[in-house]
Amino acid sequence: MNTKKLAAEALGTFCLVFAGTGAIIANDVSGGAVSHVGIALTFGLIVMAMIYALGDVSGAHLNPAVTLGFCAAHRLPRREVLPFIAAQCAGGVAASLVLGLLFPAHATLGGTRPSGPILQSFVFEFLLTAILMFVVLSVSTGAKEKGITAGIAVGGVIALEALFAGPISGASMNPARSLAPAVASLHWAGLWIYLLAPALGALGGVAACRCVREAGCCSPQRSG
Repeated sequence: MNTKKLAAEALGTFCLVFAGTGAIIANDVSGGAVSHVGIALTFGLIVMAMIYALGDVSGAHLNPAVTLGFCAAHRLPRREVLPFIAAQCAGGVAASLVLGLLFPAHATLGGTRPSGPILQSFVFEFLLTAILMFVVLSVSTGAKEKGITAGIAVGGVIALEALFAGPISGASMNPARSLAPAVASLHWAGLWIYLLAPALGALGGVAACRCVREAGCCSPQRSG
């Protein structure tokens, strides 16, 4: 296993959680100075930046659900899935621990939780992740996002989904992004939604890609 890939995933997810949940915390402690729009843009922009910075190293998945999706689409060997997910979760938790040191009075450290019925948030997270995975597969080459369009498309869809769905479910779309503040703050309520729904949603995105793309989009290319 290429350790540089794992380091890239850990670093990229650290930056994602530090910037994204950091924006939520900053908004809370400043009385709304960042705003919901600012938070959504922060998540989209940091993902776009990490794709440009790390996409040629590891693919800049930064998300266990995306890694599972790439594996299901036969674009990532199965042997790389668990190391990728472990690196992503480690990077995310490290970021939340740093934020916990900087903002010890903040209760949830930017964690996600449903604002309404559990089923509502579960369906939101499933569909949001399915759309994200469909876009990622459509603009990627193999297991890597390459080129200027990939960063704009993926960062853009994350910002868009966070804009309209953030007030409902938190628009996580990413188990590592939700797990990290939960671990650091010890607030576990509703966490299972943000672990299970994105994973299932990523598989749904792979199925959608197979429905509309030519043969070879999500067909076996190499053994894992």
